[in-house]
Amino acid sequence: MIAAARLCQACREDITDPDDAVFLGHEEGDSGPGWDIYAHRAHVDQVHPDPVAERALARVLIALGFES
Repeated sequence: MIAAARLCQACREDITDPDDAVFLGHEEGDSGPGWDIYAHRAHVDQVHPDPVAERALARVLIALGFES
């Protein structure tokens, strides 16, 4: 069995050391199971949420009347 390659979300390079990989989350795929998102420990602070998705979620929450 071939091990899944882990790419750093920040620098887009392979993460060769499993102890250096930080799990950030799971992204759903359109046709399939999706994939896990990782980053090098040194690059975790460089990864940010998608601003388009944040704005869309904010609009939905405002329309539904949620307050922080």
